[in-house]
Amino acid sequence: QVQLLESGGALVQTGDSLRLSCAASGGSISMYTLAWFRQAPGQGREFVAAIIRTSSAMEYSDSVKGRFTISRDNAKNLGFLQMDSLQPEDTALYYCALSIYDSMRQDRRYYASWGQGTQVTVSS
Repeated sequence: QVQLLESGGALVQTGDSLRLSCAASGGSISMYTLAWFRQAPGQGREFVAAIIRTSSAMEYSDSVKGRFTISRDNAKNLGFLQMDSLQPEDTALYYCALSIYDSMRQDRRYYASWGQGTQVTVSS
């Protein structure tokens, strides 16, 4: 199974930008849909964005649409989440995940591989 490692989380101020990375090992991400989820304290894990294998289609949650951009580099086995105009409500532990389904599912049950998460904290 592919292992995932997120990085790039930090403490930032409202309006700042961050770029999260997801590094895969033990297999190629090129066969999977890649997604980002997040979990705030006391909340469930929610879908943020997904990108299919060929990068020809992406999907975003309404809460991040227009501010976040998901991308991937299959040759380098990397996924990314560019986050702009960060708000305090974006504070959460961010996870990347892989799904064998070549479609952008928002249900976490479709994703079998998960990283350990990287913390993003946005101060007001």
